[in-house]
Amino acid sequence: MLAQGTKISVYRDRHEELVTFFDQDGSLCFCKDINGLFDALGCEYDSKEWRLFIDSSKRSLKAVLLHNGNVYPSIPIAHSVELKETYTNMELLFDRTQYKKHNWNICAHLKVVALLLGMQLGYTKYYCFICE
Repeated sequence: MLAQGTKISVYRDRHEELVTFFDQDGSLCFCKDINGLFDALGCEYDSKEWRLFIDSSKRSLKAVLLHNGNVYPSIPIAHSVELKETYTNMELLFDRTQYKKHNWNICAHLKVVALLLGMQLGYTKYYCFICE
């Protein structure tokens, strides 16, 4: 039983102050103002202190900023539940999050690295050109 006057919905609107820093392009929700987001979170921002972690699967694409010293928690900056792991979608992610401006180091699974480097994805019959 809850005591009288207890509020249980106090956190339902805590996202409202941060939603202004995000935008949507098709099914990709992304942070359009990284500096503003960090100011709102009360954290000093230096792009050299953060790295971009990208995770993708056949059904989703996610991008999170990780602090190099793990002093600060991870900060999600892009997400889509519809975009698949393709080079075009990765390019859209980099464009919308202004990767060229921030120039973060990228860390990801080997599958994502292979995709970014233009290598063949998935299971292949022959692993190298000599085996063909």
